[in-house]
Amino acid sequence: MGLTIHYRLQSDEADADATRSVLSRLRSRALDLPFAGVGDLIELRGDDCDFEKADRRAPHRWLLIQAATHVECGNWHFNVAPKHIIAFTTCPGDGCEDANFGLCRYPASIMVDDPQRPGARRRLACPGPKWRWSSFCKTQYASDPHCGGVQNFLRCHLSVVALLDQAATLGILGDVHDEGNYWEHRDAQRLTTEVGQWNEQIAGFVGRIKDAFGDPAIAPITQFPDFEHLEARGRKDER
Repeated sequence: MGLTIHYRLQSDEADADATRSVLSRLRSRALDLPFAGVGDLIELRGDDCDFEKADRRAPHRWLLIQAATHVECGNWHFNVAPKHIIAFTTCPGDGCEDANFGLCRYPASIMVDDPQRPGARRRLACPGPKWRWSSFCKTQYASDPHCGGVQNFLRCHLSVVALLDQAATLGILGDVHDEGNYWEHRDAQRLTTEVGQWNEQIAGFVGRIKDAFGDPAIAPITQFPDFEHLEARGRKDER
């Protein structure tokens, strides 16, 4: 729960070398932006792409989790691990989630246990672009005063957006859903107001949970030094 940027990357390029090249160019742009850190471009194949087969302490575990996709069969969803990953991780800044960028190839289909016919198996197609990526980055808690406050939040959020702009220039951007709406309006002052409202709303919600269960809820917003003030503003309608 928190203000998040969701994004998809995609490419119908058949050549892995071309895909590697475009992601290398995207990473080069990341190095020019004020990210706190930019990881190496990694490339994985086969079982190394499957987070369910990876060690829980694997350095790229979060990237592998985000690389997985799914297919639907009625009301059922089945995970699909990539067969080829080319990707890199960025650390926008303190308090912000890592933002992963990459492209994956998935099998054309998978065999699953048929949920409607016990004991039977069926093949499900995995449609979509030849290379694709779906990910998100929660930036809200970069606004924690302990992490640098609104200035830190803006640096993190705008860095992710700038890298997505580069993805668009390179022709690999699918779509973006920015819960702060900055992707559409490009107004930093409006984004500052937006994250302030999110902080108040979440603090108010956490406060109500705290009252209902008689114990402080474990949530990042409770670590803000001004949590009680945020909570009060978030619960003003109760009065």
